[in-house]
Amino acid sequence: MARPNDEVEALLREYADLIAITGGDAFRARAYEKAARSIGGYPADVSHLDAEGLREIPNVGRSIADKVLEYLRTGRIALVEERRARIPAGVRELIRIPTLGPKKALRLYEDLHVSSVDELASAIEADALADLRGFGEKTQDNIRHGIELLRRAGSRIPLSAALETAEEIVGELSRVTGCRRCAYAGSLRRMRETVGDLDVLVAAERSAPFMAALCDLPATAEVVARGTKKTSVRTAGGLQVDLRVLPPASWGAGLQYFTGSKAHNIRTRTIAVHQGLKLSEYGLFDAGSGRSLASRTEEEVYARLGLPWIPPTLREDRGEIEAALRGELPEVVTERDIRGDLHTHTDLTDGLAPLEQMVEAAAARGYAYYAVTDHAPDLYMQRMTDEKILAQRERLRELDGVHHGMRLLHGTELNIGPEGDVDWPEDFLAGFDLCVASLHSHFDQDRAALTRRLVRACENPYVHVIGHPTTRLIGRRPGVDADWDAVFAACARTGTALEVNAQPDRLDLCDEDILRARDHGVRFAVNTDAHSVRQLAHLRYGVGTAQRGWLTREDVINAWPLSRLRRFLRGG
Repeated sequence: MARPNDEVEALLREYADLIAITGGDAFRARAYEKAARSIGGYPADVSHLDAEGLREIPNVGRSIADKVLEYLRTGRIALVEERRARIPAGVRELIRIPTLGPKKALRLYEDLHVSSVDELASAIEADALADLRGFGEKTQDNIRHGIELLRRAGSRIPLSAALETAEEIVGELSRVTGCRRCAYAGSLRRMRETVGDLDVLVAAERSAPFMAALCDLPATAEVVARGTKKTSVRTAGGLQVDLRVLPPASWGAGLQYFTGSKAHNIRTRTIAVHQGLKLSEYGLFDAGSGRSLASRTEEEVYARLGLPWIPPTLREDRGEIEAALRGELPEVVTERDIRGDLHTHTDLTDGLAPLEQMVEAAAARGYAYYAVTDHAPDLYMQRMTDEKILAQRERLRELDGVHHGMRLLHGTELNIGPEGDVDWPEDFLAGFDLCVASLHSHFDQDRAALTRRLVRACENPYVHVIGHPTTRLIGRRPGVDADWDAVFAACARTGTALEVNAQPDRLDLCDEDILRARDHGVRFAVNTDAHSVRQLAHLRYGVGTAQRGWLTREDVINAWPLSRLRRFLRGG
């Protein structure tokens, strides 16, 4: 199921970690990290490339290309195996903990003989780290929180990986003779940020061919249980897939039943009971006579309960039933509503593709407008200069309108400094069409300082959008500790939009924060923060998160026509 690019990316990232753990050259480790990122974002399948083709990928030199070819040929890289053998398994387990770096993990192993996550948790509770240099109270708090994040994630996998697997399985099963309908359901259809297992439904007269097909898929590593109504398998990536085959007449009821959260389904079943009905995966029935009243479509089932169809992303029992009964269910924003992407990068800074390729790919998506927002100079490793950004602006103006009339906006992603200041003086900022401002450092400031910092950025008249506001990385880094209600109020007051960052490991703001910010009257921008052509397609994850936050076209500035967006950017 995983793309060869993703497999190679994971292996090269692991090698970079192993270099760091063993005290290897930091620049070499960084080179492997950059190559991993480039390969992961490369649009072509690396398994189809030769050495010359691999070396055309940014940051991939001869040595790394040779290692990639070795992996594609043998399924392993000898140097990685050698490094693994030098590192105790316990240390490799410890570096899975968010906030705990490889050097600290090695010290814990060598000084305290800690070799597992549970042992480290016990050592912290026993105050055994107190005498270790570099493991002060704040560091221990961060590690403790990292352990909580790791345990909370458990065996859950990211939305993007689950969706990719689900679409492959649905595609395969849809080709089996006798398939009338096939779809995924459950938390994936609700677009939750992580997925514990995968629910796949098929509508067919006979179940046996589909159960056999699932068990025989190349991605199936283990058959957990096989039956006539339900079969469960586990993929090589550890994801459990539960397949249920329903009679075609029950398709709508089954899809409704297996999509909603437990709480949402309790509410719909309660409504049914109060009407003298019984709701199950097979249909909505009269409780007395057993006569089927609705089952073929979800719309039919909801209508018989006295409700409009409720979008899957809202089915969490967070007020959607009450809103539906009042006729106030939002018409949530869709991917088709998004007219342009307002946060993207090119190879001028840390992107993988040149400006021309990114613009062409954006136009192919049918956008009306598109913004390029490369990093500003305070993110020093990107080596941005005034001359570079102005040259990019000139080239962007040349390309404006060339591709299907798509209009181009020249922007930048500014860095919000420790005091809330941003890169470049005001007279220089005035030349940009759009400025996104984001936190990239000093995440450990206290709550009051972080709040002041974010509010000051909102108050800057040249900042239009706060990018990936909480800075979280799902399962790896918690969001910063700020008074978010104060920040949301400042955004509403100053007319600064908050980003819903569509990168699958960010989805920042998350749905719960979106709901809170929306109550303050904040506007939003659903952006990909794309660093490659392939990442432009991540928009779907941002839109799903926006839907879970009940956002409509009116709430999202890049769902507006360009004329209205420009008025917003001018402060009008």
